[in-house]
Amino acid sequence: MMETKPDLLKITFDGIEVEVEAGTTIMQAARRIAEADASQGHLVPPAMCYYKPLEGSGGKCRACLVKVAQGSAKDTRPMPKLVPSCITMVQDGMVVENVTNPAVLEERKAIVEFLLLNHPLDCPICDQAGECHLQDFAYEHGSSNQRYEEERRTFEKHDIGPYIQLHMTRCILCYRCVYTADQITEKRVHGVLGRGDAAEISTYIEKSIDNDFSGNVIDVCPVGALTDKTYRFKNRVWFSKPVDAHRDCDKCSSHVTLWYRGEEVIRVTARKNEWGEVEEWICNTCRFEKKKTSDWIIEGPTKVLRSSVVSANKYRADTVKKPDFALRLANSQYKPIDDSRPFITDEETVRQLSIENNRKANERSAFENTEN
Repeated sequence: MMETKPDLLKITFDGIEVEVEAGTTIMQAARRIAEADASQGHLVPPAMCYYKPLEGSGGKCRACLVKVAQGSAKDTRPMPKLVPSCITMVQDGMVVENVTNPAVLEERKAIVEFLLLNHPLDCPICDQAGECHLQDFAYEHGSSNQRYEEERRTFEKHDIGPYIQLHMTRCILCYRCVYTADQITEKRVHGVLGRGDAAEISTYIEKSIDNDFSGNVIDVCPVGALTDKTYRFKNRVWFSKPVDAHRDCDKCSSHVTLWYRGEEVIRVTARKNEWGEVEEWICNTCRFEKKKTSDWIIEGPTKVLRSSVVSANKYRADTVKKPDFALRLANSQYKPIDDSRPFITDEETVRQLSIENNRKANERSAFENTEN
């Protein structure tokens, strides 16, 4: 039998034409453009509640509003109001304006201001700083002035278990953690309590969240409302070095990112794609209990966007010239790194070298223990 190709719909997004399958949202179409051309990444609408792996997510924060200047080829009338790109399906011949429309950018300023009404300004002590989507959203689309003068909303602290710290005052009610618990755990014990200004994420009578996959709510949280208690106040993300690793686990895929400071594994997270979304969930055993290099097979350095603060000071000496003060600080506080090593990009070669280095490290550790 001949394989029939699905009918493709043509959409023009900020003057760029792209063909997508029926059922694709405007957000997904914009991401297709960025995936084909990395220089167009700035065109993708921001997402604070939408999370592709989570069914039903999106349409709550309104951060991704866009202007549909032409509904379709058959009906060329514009949509009267801005629409959320994460839940609006494309039509053939649709014309969408995002960063090219001043009304969209002005509306995003208002959304940022709304999300920051009750959000505490505690970035200097928040463990999410440096990888916080709200920080990025406020920096890219926010205003330097705020008109809100009333007292900020606060909540009582709740103990929800030994691994996860809940800071409800930082929560923007994106519902990602609720969807995660609903869809990847056997029994959800937390959710949204209250209504309106009193709505909050919590458990009933401080019940502990102890499901084997409960730690994934930390990775999906776009702000610092849900953080890792085992990593709390240990380090800043830009001082750590992420590497990809895996192990044999009977519960999950175990494809993780190990975060190092020196030779110590200070945090384990699920791997995220270029949109900050987890595609393979990991169990609590891998996340919280395996904090030794010997527990893992190291695959190689994690690919980090150049624009991320995580990439700061991570380039080789022959690629970016480092300032003198940074070199003096590195010499006084960190062990030297051999920047003359060959720059290998082949994934299989990197994997084999990592396995060999891991084997040598285990042998050296075993020898030292025998000597002692």
